[in-house]
Amino acid sequence: MKEAIQVLADLSTLVFVVSSMLSLGLSLTLPQILNPLKDVGFVLRVLLANFVLVPLVAYLLTRIIPLDPSLSIGLILLATVAGAPFLPKLAEISKGNIPLSVGLMVLLMVVTVFYAPIVLPLLLPGVQVNPLEIARSLIILMLIPLAIGLFIHARYESIAESLQPYMAQASSTTLLMVFVLMLVLNIQSVVNTVGSGALLAALLLIAASLGIGYVLGGQLRDAKLVSALGTAQRNVAAAMVVATGNFSNDPKVLTMILIGLLLMLVILMPLAGEIGRRATR
Repeated sequence: MKEAIQVLADLSTLVFVVSSMLSLGLSLTLPQILNPLKDVGFVLRVLLANFVLVPLVAYLLTRIIPLDPSLSIGLILLATVAGAPFLPKLAEISKGNIPLSVGLMVLLMVVTVFYAPIVLPLLLPGVQVNPLEIARSLIILMLIPLAIGLFIHARYESIAESLQPYMAQASSTTLLMVFVLMLVLNIQSVVNTVGSGALLAALLLIAASLGIGYVLGGQLRDAKLVSALGTAQRNVAAAMVVATGNFSNDPKVLTMILIGLLLMLVILMPLAGEIGRRATR
């Protein structure tokens, strides 16, 4: 039974990521995505938040909270990877700037591919990170569908307009499935970590990341919102690639990453929804 649920969860995640990227590409243009990133100050602040301050917070948390070494490794992995495919959906739910969220997602994802292989071996001696493994999954699942959507929108706008609502609906439906299935699959792992400090560490990392992103987002509401959500939502897929390649015999590392994923979904999705409702009012 658990194996069937796992297969369904993996399939739902795949459909969510691909349909989300296609939906975004079908509704946007390349200039819309790139123009917000011309603000050099904003870009530098976001990079500082995601690749300096958040990893620093995670490192300090592993020193303050008495975590199992394997759980500490999982927390560090989460903190050093950014550019999650959930960011545009969070921006959509919160009535934020979707083109900015897509541009920021791509920027953080590309930087992660080059950043993680350099920094992770320094923070976690002995860890080997293959940038091609991270890049391959992100390119195939995210960049290629986004590029296909952008191409269709640029060349065949009427087709893009007819396809986009179906892709958006598939994205929303599979996101709900991912949330429910991940909760069902990993609730016991979460319960087993009660008292270990893992839940507290993950909660503090998410809260600190959200605050850091918001403060460094600048003065504009859209920029602050996208920066906050983009900094708090870490790239779990990239973290899992590193974890399975280096710690396949240590399930606690993967458990910490999954705890982070669940808490991000539980916290950030409702938060984005509340922000969106207030914006509508």
